[in-house]
This record gives sequence, structure tokens and C-alpha cells, in this order.
Amino acid sequence: MDKETLRHLIDVAAGREPADLCIRNAMIVDVFQKNTFSGNVYVTDGLIAGFGDSSFPPAKEEFDAQGAYLVPGLIDSHVHIESSHVTIPNYARLTVPCGTTTVIADPHEICNVKGLEAFDYMVKSAELTDLQVFIQLPSCIPTTDFDQGNAVLDAKELSKRIGNAHVLGLGELMNYPGTIHADESILDKLILFRNAGKKIDGHSPGIIGHELDAYLASGVSTEHEATSPEELRERVRRGCYVMLREGSASHDLAKLLPGVTVENSQYCMMCSDDLQPSDIVLRGHIDHNIRLAVLNGIDPIIAICMATINAANCYHLDDRGAIAPGRRADFLLVRELHHFRPSHVFIGGKLCAKDGRYLHETKSADPSALIHTIHVKDFSESKLALPLHSSRVRTISVIPHCLVTEEKHAIINRDEQGRWIRGSQDIIKLAVVERHKETGKVSLGLLSDFGLCGGAIALSISHDSHNIICAGDNDEDMSLAIEFLIQMEGGIVLTSGRHVIGFLRHEIAGLMTDQPGELVAASLKELSELAYSALHVHPWVDPFMTLCFMALPVIPEIKLTANGLYDVKHRRFVPSEV
Repeated sequence: MDKETLRHLIDVAAGREPADLCIRNAMIVDVFQKNTFSGNVYVTDGLIAGFGDSSFPPAKEEFDAQGAYLVPGLIDSHVHIESSHVTIPNYARLTVPCGTTTVIADPHEICNVKGLEAFDYMVKSAELTDLQVFIQLPSCIPTTDFDQGNAVLDAKELSKRIGNAHVLGLGELMNYPGTIHADESILDKLILFRNAGKKIDGHSPGIIGHELDAYLASGVSTEHEATSPEELRERVRRGCYVMLREGSASHDLAKLLPGVTVENSQYCMMCSDDLQPSDIVLRGHIDHNIRLAVLNGIDPIIAICMATINAANCYHLDDRGAIAPGRRADFLLVRELHHFRPSHVFIGGKLCAKDGRYLHETKSADPSALIHTIHVKDFSESKLALPLHSSRVRTISVIPHCLVTEEKHAIINRDEQGRWIRGSQDIIKLAVVERHKETGKVSLGLLSDFGLCGGAIALSISHDSHNIICAGDNDEDMSLAIEFLIQMEGGIVLTSGRHVIGFLRHEIAGLMTDQPGELVAASLKELSELAYSALHVHPWVDPFMTLCFMALPVIPEIKLTANGLYDVKHRRFVPSEV
């Protein structure tokens, strides 16, 4: 800010000069004292000047709130925008009408595919939208040293972008075992960000006691993987902010709320983590988190604080998160706090969304550096055969509405060559095909409690290395799905009866498309309905979001990587046979 802009802001606040905008007749939510008061809000140069009175000169533009509640713009404290399948400008079209004005994004999905080129693309995309996007530098690329990813971002590489204005800190530190054991490469990253005064985000599912102490002593100050009130309290007790996650695959918010009190609520924030566009269209975004919290007995203003000022305080975003002089004019109007539905959304003092509709033009950054990223060598149907030495096997068992899996044991059918064949159990084959460096690797395992029957689903989205992942009950449909996916350069493919029955192309890094979010939401809804109706996936399983996490070897209990079946709890590869 220059001197003249500051002078003008002070003059408007004092009533000496007219404001650009005045929001009249509002019930203003005070997140500092956790109450409301009636008044006007004067805005100039995208900032809140103050509350004024009748003696102030008329603003250049007047907006009558008609008694609606004026709420600070909502903040998503942790999100992977790539998981919405759309680019940042198209993501903004979906989320801004929900009242979200700021997001803190970790682009480790797309950076796993293309490293700093992907980071630069996300920054350029962020600059083309009203939505305020801050980007954490990914901490774990590769996610682990025992999977087959593409990019490598060590401390030296991260130092090249740490000074970017969009960067608040280091993204979720998923390698919690390496952190707890003070691995050299992790220490290099921690020192880099600690010395720069940057935030370090956490990821420590199930860690308690002395191990939690060691993890947080590293400098980690947030957590979004807590799934119980006990985990929430353990982390808040140690001064760690806890994000109440409500995503497409993980529905943790209601489970965590019994641990939230008036005394500890200032250390609780709202996040989505991974959210499908169809869910945003159907349920909303952080506004849905607020409604869900209120439905579960949380005071509406406490819920709003968790979605606004708490995140601003955590990330030292002192220019937002509240309706107060000198802060950004990011706010929204709702008629009722108990039924939280934004009608108007302002960002930087400009009306950006009205009655669920985004008002501004959508622009796109050049994605040319991130296309043609599917590189598979010598794939054939024969690589999907799963010979077993025993009929007693391990399966990756899906837990409804959860990213955590369970190891189960089962007796399965085998053919004369000892190869797995589908029986009457709810067990199917899972394949991961390396797609970055043409290694030709294909790993196989068994997936249970997913419900698929009569076909296959293949994705180029499989957290976090993003190799091709495919689930199916027969090799023919699995092979067709994988080959079709390779040909169309990434996305989602459904096959049945040796025919492709549905697909959606993801031309950007195999993770996103530049199509409008509403169209992608409609396409995903159609594909989901096909997964349920034609392939008989269980109705309590999100077919795509769940499947794409079956290759993530940092969330317990057992997952399939390009190098084989991995026991997360014991940190070792295991055979399919017990």
C-alpha cells in the first residue's frame, strides 16, 4: 500500500471522504466477541474503512443488506484443488458462490506429476480468479521413497519458490515416520521453512503420546487427519490447530465436534481437503461445514469463527477473517445464521457472486507444460494375471466414508494355474500401473468391500504418485479400461462387457480438465450413477474418490503402490498371500 492509498483509507474511515461502497442495514457478525451488532460497513480500495454513521458522505455505491447478516469471507484451511478435477478458475466458479473467499491449497497432487512446472501453473491460474488462493509448497514429493512417482522436490528445489507471494509455508508433512525419526531430508525442509518464519502443515493420523510430541516439536502446527474427539484434544493441548474436514471421501466433521468446546474452539478450523465438484454443486463448500456444525449443536457464531478468523489467525493472514477496519472487504450476506445460505459474496469489495451464481468471466492459464503426461511401457492384459501360492490372502478393505483401510484375510478361488478368479465374495482385483517413467511396472492386489461387479474402473488419479489405478473383476475389462485411459491421456474410464461405457478426459497432468465445473460435476454424477447401476459399486462408497486413495501408502492400514502391497502400520511390503 502506498501513502496516498493509506491516507484515503483513513479519511474514509473518519468520514472526511466518500467510500466506494457502503453496505447498509446489516447485522454484522463480530468474530472477536462472538456476537452480532447492527450497522453499516464502509469500503474503499477493496478494504473495510469502518462502520461510520449518518454524518458520513454518501458512498459511490450503496447496498441495502435489509437486515441480513454480514459474515467474513469463508476460508478453506486445507484443500487440494486438483481433486476437484477442474482448474483453479473453474474451481472458483463453484466455491465463491458458497461464500468461500480464500483457500489454502496444497498442490502436491499435480506437483508429484510435474514438480515446479506444476507449481508455477497453479500460481498463474490463481492470479486469474477473484478467489484468494494461497499455495503451500509440497513437503513430500515423492510422497515416500518406496513408491514410483515422477518429480522430486527436495529442500534445494523448494527454496527456489519459498519467496513467492502466494506461499504461506510447507504443505502437509505426510512422512510422519521420517519426521519422528528426524530423517536428514525432512530436517533440511523443516529448517528451511522454520528459518523463513513459514507455517508447516501436518498429517499424522493416529499418532499419539511421545511420537506426537516429536512430530509437533519439528515445527508442525496444523492437523487435518484427526478423526476422533480424543485426537482433536491431544493436538489442541499441544498448541496445534485442528482442521475439521468434510470432504467427498472423508466425513470427519461430525465425529470431531464432540471434542470442540468454547474454550478450545479458537484452535479449530474448517477444511474440505478433497472435494468432488458434484458434491460442491449438491452440498456446498465451507458453508456446508458450517451448516453441519450447527446441525450438530455448535453455536452458529462459533462455527463461523472456525471458518474465518481461526484460519486467518493460524496462517497470520491478518488482513482478512473479520469485519474490521483495515481488513480486506471479503464478506458475504446470509438471511439466517442457523440455515447458512450465502446470497451475496464480495471479494475485495466487489460483488462476485449472487444467489449461487458466479458473476465474472473465467480465464485459463496456459496448460501446455502439463499435457501428455501418461507414459506407460509395454502394457498388456497378461500383466494383470495374479498368480498366488495360497488361497488365503490379504485384502485391502474399504471402510465407508474413510480414507483409512483395513487389512482383512480371506479364502479366495484360484484357477488351475493358481491365478485369482472372482468368487462369491466381495473381493475384486486392484492394479497400479506406473505411468511416469516407462518402467513397465504393474503391481497387483485384492480389494474388498468395494462392491464392483461386471466390469472395471480405471483412473489416472491415485494419490499421491498418481500412477494409473484400476479395479475390476475380470482382466478383459481392466485391460480395456487401462488401454483406453492411456490413449486419451488420462482421466476416468468405466468398462463393462468388454465395452467402454463411460469416460471423462483429464488433459492437464492426468488430474484436471479445463471444462467448466458445472459440466464436470454433471459428467462425474453420470459416471458415478453408472458405477452404481452398471458396475454395482456399493452405494456407501464414492467410486472414484475412494479408489484413488487405495494407492496412498501414508494412510493406514494397507495400500497398493506401483512397487507392491504395502503395510503402512509396519512400514513394509507384504505379499498378497497370508
